[in-house]
Amino acid sequence: MFRTFLTMLGVIFAMIILVLLLGSANGMSNGFNKLFAGTASNSLFVWGQSTSEPYKGFERGRRIRYKLEDADILKRQIPEIEVLAPRIELANHRGTVTVYRNGQTSGSAVYGDFPEIDNITKKKLVEGRFLNQTDIEHSKKVCVIGEETYKLLFDKGDKAIGEDIRINGVYFSVVGIYKPNNNINIDGENAVFIPFTTFQKAFNSGDRMGWMAIAVEENTPVPFVESQIKSILKAKYDIHPDDERAIGSFDMSEIFNNITAFTTVLKGFSFFVGIFTLLAGVIAISNILLITVKERTQEIGVRRALGATPVIVKRQIVVEAIVLTAFAGLVGFAVAVGILSILDAMFGSGENFPFVQPMISIPQFIVSFILMVGLSVLIGLLPANRAVKIKPIDALREE
Repeated sequence: MFRTFLTMLGVIFAMIILVLLLGSANGMSNGFNKLFAGTASNSLFVWGQSTSEPYKGFERGRRIRYKLEDADILKRQIPEIEVLAPRIELANHRGTVTVYRNGQTSGSAVYGDFPEIDNITKKKLVEGRFLNQTDIEHSKKVCVIGEETYKLLFDKGDKAIGEDIRINGVYFSVVGIYKPNNNINIDGENAVFIPFTTFQKAFNSGDRMGWMAIAVEENTPVPFVESQIKSILKAKYDIHPDDERAIGSFDMSEIFNNITAFTTVLKGFSFFVGIFTLLAGVIAISNILLITVKERTQEIGVRRALGATPVIVKRQIVVEAIVLTAFAGLVGFAVAVGILSILDAMFGSGENFPFVQPMISIPQFIVSFILMVGLSVLIGLLPANRAVKIKPIDALREE
């Protein structure tokens, strides 16, 4: 009995290892999904740079500056673009602007935006609201500020919604405060967002557009759309077809694809290691059954002499292997789930730690359990075959 219990421990620990590995891999995958929540996985950012090749009479080093009409051209010619949000930034040589309020200042990034930008890089609003279409249509002098901007311009506990801040001599009323997502933070938390149309009038930017945030339709490769965008813009701005520096771009899908590939490989490796660990545990059960068959030689001989067929003897041994393996596997599964629950309680609620709901899925459990039982059947056949090879007359002579 004690020997059987020790043998079952091998399967118990093997199942614990398998479930912990798979659960941890799933927890990391869920953690990355949480970490990057709010950023469109199929997004693309495009901006103008300087040419590196002379073309059509233009010298190299020419600065490419986009116009607002480019957004309409791209949306019209590339149906795979789901969202295109033009952006423009007000900045000095340091990339920031001094924002004033009652003698307090903040060196903040100031963006002119359309509401659609929130569909690509979601802002977590702490208070108030984000920009809307009414702000655009009426060129309202409103703004949304980051938490860091609030801390620099307001005293702790001060009400900000409805209060005015001043940017380059123009007053804007605060309508919202946001905190950035804990992922790829494009704008930072010391930033001010104002309606694009208001930006045009307040800072005399005309039809200029700084850059574009783009979301591509699902199931459409982002690099495909990126190449189309560059072809259209190169043709419009007389950029050499081989010039790779004139148009800057950043494909966000590359990051998500790399993370997905990493977690997929991690899950596969965890399953591979776990299954071989489980196989070692099942082999231990096979060994104990071989010893059991040796010890029960007389019993098997008597049963054979009384008419038990080889199939009946085989079935008994195989059923014993299945019962021992399944019971030990379920015990190991229960222990592993308990450990994962504790880990989730300790780390799953953290904002920055990529470990959320580290549990195996139902399909993973079903596949693991079926494989475990299947292995127990195959391994159980070894002692079962040994048992049916025992001749009744020889078994009865055993002492």
